[in-house]
Amino acid sequence: MATGTSADAPAAVRDNPLLSGPLLPALMRLALPNMGAMVAGSVAAIAETAYVGRLGVPALAGMAVVFPLVMLQAMLSAGAIGSGVSAAIARSLGAGDTPRAEALAVHALWIGVIAGGVTSLVLLPLAPLVFGALGAKGAALDQAVAYARVAFIGSIGVWTVNLLAAVLRGAGNMAVPSTVLLLTALLQIVIGGTLGLGLGPVPRLGMAGVAAGQLVAYAIGSVVLLVYLRAGRAGIAVPVGAVPPTAAYFAAILRTGATAAVSPIMSIATIVILNRLVAGFGPTVLAGFGIGTRLEFLLTPLSFAIGVASVPLVGTAIGAGMVPRARAATWTAARLAAAVMAAIGLMMALVPGLWVGIFTSDAPTVAAASQYFHFVGPTYGFFGAGMSLFFSALAAGKVAPMLLAGALRLGIVAVGGTALVAMAAPVWMVFALIGAGIIVYGAMSILVVWRADWTRR
Repeated sequence: MATGTSADAPAAVRDNPLLSGPLLPALMRLALPNMGAMVAGSVAAIAETAYVGRLGVPALAGMAVVFPLVMLQAMLSAGAIGSGVSAAIARSLGAGDTPRAEALAVHALWIGVIAGGVTSLVLLPLAPLVFGALGAKGAALDQAVAYARVAFIGSIGVWTVNLLAAVLRGAGNMAVPSTVLLLTALLQIVIGGTLGLGLGPVPRLGMAGVAAGQLVAYAIGSVVLLVYLRAGRAGIAVPVGAVPPTAAYFAAILRTGATAAVSPIMSIATIVILNRLVAGFGPTVLAGFGIGTRLEFLLTPLSFAIGVASVPLVGTAIGAGMVPRARAATWTAARLAAAVMAAIGLMMALVPGLWVGIFTSDAPTVAAASQYFHFVGPTYGFFGAGMSLFFSALAAGKVAPMLLAGALRLGIVAVGGTALVAMAAPVWMVFALIGAGIIVYGAMSILVVWRADWTRR
């Protein structure tokens, strides 16, 4: 197996597990803890939906308009900006510059506080206008506002948890942030369910109670990670008082992270467009489509975990000037993500009832969901490869060209979907279009990375 190192490599390289040794075992060691934490986060979101469902239809409708913004906040903090933090720190550590890495960690904390604070200041007073513009009315709007005005109080907690976790990932420490995120998700489930539904002697607080689960859990998680990093046991510290705010450090993170932030915004836009397109075929088809996309929501963390695991491997290698190892790590991660996602997707395409049967026995809904999996399931491997390559390119500081893949997918869905609906095409053609968009996304991601020159900075 290629390792990307040489027998006469310097001792500093040989002693760094991120810069020497077989890549696949190193990748798995980094990815597995992430997978558990990411899946736990997905389960927490699904549990929230279950709690809200017990509060009634208006609550479900309200949650439907809030959820995209909750998801966007998570994708920006954990994915785009968070990976920018991990990549910058990994490159600094790979170059042997620990003081710079610690200065970047301090600036990551400040970015979390600022971004979370701005999110709260914008969404708390403007919640009725924002969610009204997204389509909520009457009781549904009231429920959306009730949830948002508690959940977004805790935006600083969400941002700081994810960015401090990114600091540790950049240093190659996956176990601690994954454990904290796992416990945070479990705490969110327990607190949200107890307060939202009024379990035991606790009063029933409804949507505000469900949202309080996120607020409290992430506040605790952020404190735990900060205390751990300040204690100096992580191999990288966050010396807050010793590092003044410096534009160059903010730029080192945001130059990559802010560019990468375009990707989740395009993903959210794609989801919104697809929901509108499929809704035109009636509630039964929409329900079947929802069952299909729910599986994708659960599977996305698997690709995310593998892609994020490649960030310290790629970033550290780039920082050490070991571009061949960085590229080898990139392709190893992409193949692994593609294989995992393809195996699950093909299984769903062949036996969709394994998943669909969990949610419904209604024949028309089962048929719609099964048809969705027949067309989209075989493309999951392309989605896995594309997502993994995105994070690897981000670690190399070459993320901007990767946005073309997401833009092409968005364009295919928006233009092609609108044309199909205007032609009164059958729904299977829309599902086929979704699959085609995913194939283009994955193939373009592969092409961009294959042609990229990572020796130029």
